[in-house]
Amino acid sequence: MPIAEDPDFPPPSSEQEQEPDPFAGLVLDDDFVKAAAVKEQSGRARHLAAKWKNNPPEEPQPWRPPTEIRRGRFDRKAKRVDAWGNPVRRSKRNWQTPVFVLLAASVVLAGLNVDRLHTWYDTHIGAGPGNGGTAGAPMSPKPITTQAPETAAPSAAPSTEAPDNPTVDHPWAGSPALAWPAGADGIALPPGQATGTFGADEVTAKLQLVKAFLVASNLDPAVVAGGSPQAALGMLDRQERDTATAALAHPSTDHDPTIWFSRFNPRTAVPAGDVVKVQGHTSFESDGDHGLLVHTDYTFVYALVPGPDVYWPSAAPSPSPQGGGSGGAGGGTQSVGWLQLKGSTEVTRDIVRREQDFRFADPARYDVDPTKLELGKGYSDMGNNYCQTGDGWLEPTFPQTDAGGGREAQTGPTSDPYDHSKPLPENDKCGTISRS
Repeated sequence: MPIAEDPDFPPPSSEQEQEPDPFAGLVLDDDFVKAAAVKEQSGRARHLAAKWKNNPPEEPQPWRPPTEIRRGRFDRKAKRVDAWGNPVRRSKRNWQTPVFVLLAASVVLAGLNVDRLHTWYDTHIGAGPGNGGTAGAPMSPKPITTQAPETAAPSAAPSTEAPDNPTVDHPWAGSPALAWPAGADGIALPPGQATGTFGADEVTAKLQLVKAFLVASNLDPAVVAGGSPQAALGMLDRQERDTATAALAHPSTDHDPTIWFSRFNPRTAVPAGDVVKVQGHTSFESDGDHGLLVHTDYTFVYALVPGPDVYWPSAAPSPSPQGGGSGGAGGGTQSVGWLQLKGSTEVTRDIVRREQDFRFADPARYDVDPTKLELGKGYSDMGNNYCQTGDGWLEPTFPQTDAGGGREAQTGPTSDPYDHSKPLPENDKCGTISRS
């Protein structure tokens, strides 16, 4: 059916019909919408734009956990808490570890120096003199470093110690022997080397034999307490053994066994313990064609307490029948019983110095036993000991209970019994000592 044309709409001219349509081929899809240069704002965006036109927003701040202020009593400082309400703890410096380390080190050092710690306590805190204690209360001894044995004669005498009275508990107080080695440790032998007709191993063996004799004759507790020195006698060659055995059986001033053996009569002197302090040295040299010559120079210091005969010469039981002979120790134990009954703490020190040479002949040239000792030149000196007793014993003096009436007067020169820097005088004078 034909449609009537609008009379007011002019018909297209020929030019209009030839002009291209700008929207021809335009497709309104998703790509067209996304590529649009201008996008329509959302309603919230338009609302915020109108709100911020007069009141622009503040600059954003970095995020922080929320905090809660808890005001404590008495206006104490507020505590900080984290987002979950837990207190926020400050990091603290770890001071416990160094304190524990210092305490542990102090305990170790105190354990290593317990004597020094005890002495310090007695002096500064304890009941020692000057701290409320008794003036005569015994003080703990200071720790002493043990000296090494000598390797040669010293150039001077040992220094003088502070005067102090020896007791049973501290028998070496006030004596240079306090720092000396004890027993066989004080006899240090030089290294053996080939000398004369002997090789190094032979010299070493002979030095060991000399040391064994010194120990058996001067340090054996049974011998010191009055027993027979059988082990020492067994080390001597036949002639020397017969001479020493005769002196032990029939002692006299001319045949005195104390020039070789340190023995105390248990009726008059009892060792305060088994410890004997020793200092000295050993050397050796070639004896030409004869063999080897060994020199020894040692001082032995003995701590002793009075025996029963010193206290009650008439009331004490009769001594065992041994005299200066080679019998056993006898009344040693009984003497200790008398001492305990008396309750004495008196101690004296007997200082015995011996210079003794030993000869070893070449068995290839002489009829000798290479396992035995031949005694050479020797000298002995006894300090704090009665002179010329002739009974075969060392007889120490006890100043508080001196029972030495009728003994030889000590009128000789005064000497230091601890001085090794000078050789012993070759005389029999009975002198006095400068210290004990």
